[in-house]
Amino acid sequence: MTEVQDRRKKTVEASMTEQVHLIMQQHLNGGGRLFGGALMQWLDEVAGVVAMRHAETYRVVTAAVDNLQFKHAIYEGEIVVLKGYVTYVGRTSMEVEIDTYVEQPDGMRHTVNRAFFVMVAVDEDQKPIQVPELIITTEAEKARNEAAKMRRDMRRQRRENGF
Repeated sequence: MTEVQDRRKKTVEASMTEQVHLIMQQHLNGGGRLFGGALMQWLDEVAGVVAMRHAETYRVVTAAVDNLQFKHAIYEGEIVVLKGYVTYVGRTSMEVEIDTYVEQPDGMRHTVNRAFFVMVAVDEDQKPIQVPELIITTEAEKARNEAAKMRRDMRRQRRENGF
């Protein structure tokens, strides 16, 4: 068997992660809205958990953050839900999409942020290690995976251009 044939495979669902926060005074900036840095920390935590679950190791690092879009403000007393899942897997890296919602008292969720993180699994010497392949099971996952491939290509292009 070749190395590729030996790779484990995991579904998107297997590593999906959801984190919930009640926004309190200590989370607010001077303008009375959720401090962007607090949300960025939570996003990185969710991306890390998703990547750890997929890679089956606690050793993952954030390699890149793309397209962090703040679509709406978040205020004190609101419930914030972050939902993360793997959209693409390379040999050692994973793209993790994290959608952030404000959850209304009736349970309806409204998107307030979307972010894409590139996470890399590493060994104890911080050298990249191979991760399981991604099993795509739904049309939505297929669409996210195709979009992730386009983002991967754009990242490569930016690196080649010095970004």
